Amino acid sequence: MLEKLTKTIQTIAAIPVEEERKVVLQPLVEYIQKKVNSNDEIRLNFICTHNSRRSHLSQIWAQTLAFQFGIKNVFCYSGGTEATAMFPKVGETLVNQGFQIQKVSQEQNPVYAVKFDINQHPIICFSKTYFDDFNPKANFGAIMTCSNADEGCPMVFGAEARFPIKYDDPKAFDGTEVMNEKYAERSLQIASEMYFVFSQIK
Repeated sequence: MLEKLTKTIQTIAAIPVEEERKVVLQPLVEYIQKKVNSNDEIRLNFICTHNSRRSHLSQIWAQTLAFQFGIKNVFCYSGGTEATAMFPKVGETLVNQGFQIQKVSQEQNPVYAVKFDINQHPIICFSKTYFDDFNPKANFGAIMTCSNADEGCPMVFGAEARFPIKYDDPKAFDGTEVMNEKYAERSLQIASEMYFVFSQIK
C-alpha cells in the first residue's frame, strides 16, 4: 500500500460507523462472505446517476480496502444511469488522501488510472452507464449509492443482489468555500464504511 494512503487508512480505521449504517451495510457483508465461503469471484458494481462522484469513490475505496484486508478475487466497478465524466475534484481529493492518479486520456470523459499499491493493477475509472460493456453483465452485486439511481433502477439487469447504500452528494457544495472539506468528508465516510464491510469478512 502507498505510504500516504496507509496513513489515511489508519485514520479511517478510527472513524466510527453508526449502528444504523451497520444495519444498512450488513446485507453487503453477508453477500461478500457467502462468495468468499464458496470461493467465488466477487463482483461489485457501484451505481449512481451520473457516475461522476459517489460511485467512483465507492469503487476505488472498496477495491483498495478489499486488498488491505486480503480478500481475494474482488473486482469493483462503477456506472451510472447515464454517463458524464468523473468530476475532477474526486481525483484531487483521492490524491490528497494518498492515491496516485494518472490521467490517461484527454477527451470530455477522461480515463484515469488510480493506484493504491506500487505492485497492483491500477483501478480504471471513467464515467459509463452501469450496463456498459466494461462492466459485468451477470453474477454481480449492485450497490446503489444515490437515491435517484435507487429509485430510477428498481431492477438492475444481471445483478444477483441489490444493495441501497446511499450517500449525500458532495456536488451540493460545488463552488463554495467548504467544497474541499465536503469532498474529503464524503470520501472518508465512504472509506470508513467500506473498511467496516471488509473488516467483517472471515
